[in-house]
Amino acid sequence: MNKKPLLSVRDVAVLGIMTAVLEAAKLALDFLPNVELVTLLLMVYTIFYGGKTLIVVLAFTLIECFTKGIHVWVIMYLYMWPLLILIVYLANKRGAGHLFYCILAAFYGLFFGLFCSIPYLFIGGISMAFTWWIAGIPYDLVHCISNFILCLILFRPLCAVMRRVKEMSPQKRR
Repeated sequence: MNKKPLLSVRDVAVLGIMTAVLEAAKLALDFLPNVELVTLLLMVYTIFYGGKTLIVVLAFTLIECFTKGIHVWVIMYLYMWPLLILIVYLANKRGAGHLFYCILAAFYGLFFGLFCSIPYLFIGGISMAFTWWIAGIPYDLVHCISNFILCLILFRPLCAVMRRVKEMSPQKRR
């Protein structure tokens, strides 16, 4: 039986590079509170690599654990980023456009703190979760605005780069 592997050697290499770019982008902007390229990059990766982007998220989260230690944010990353991938995957199937992704990135930034407060429901109850969320609203506003602007400016160029990466695939050249 000739079964095609889930990931080709090329996929592993490309997903590894995507993970490295994600981590480098995160580190490059770490000095700016809630200004990040992770949301945008994951959206673009998902448009071109679909569910395989989950591997990138898991690798990225593991690298973050090694560099920053393990804390409650790990739980948040393990549901927040896959949720974004799912939303983008479904939107891409319906032919969503540039403006949709800009608005999605903005809303994702705006409500990131709200959704990240979920673990605190189990740690300290509704008052802890609510307080944690409310205290972070100024950061969520920065997250919202910066995500929108970054997506508005960088979405199309990043898609062009990913299109070229996909076109370089050996399967396409045959």
